[in-house]
Amino acid sequence: MREAAKRVTHIWKTGEPQGAHFTFSTAEQLFKTMTPKRWALLEKLQAVGSVSLRGLARELGRDVKRVHGDATVLREVGLIERDEAGKWIVPYRIIHIDFDLEAAA
Repeated sequence: MREAAKRVTHIWKTGEPQGAHFTFSTAEQLFKTMTPKRWALLEKLQAVGSVSLRGLARELGRDVKRVHGDATVLREVGLIERDEAGKWIVPYRIIHIDFDLEAAA
């Protein structure tokens, strides 16, 4: 909550956009969503830019059906999108991951 309040205060004072924020409720939810293969897909897609699903699968050396499943999950959470031509893109220049691990009281 403190971080969200800081972002809102900064936006209010400066008018600068702060980008998108994604929240995972638990570490389990984060790791279930961001598997190593999905992370590799995200990195590759960010590196190659706009690409078809088949082209992305070829770049990754993976089966098209499996890449489609992973891309669908990443699209559902908002980390990747399809452009006007229907190609897959990462709409973010930088993706920063930050989390806290706090001891139980």
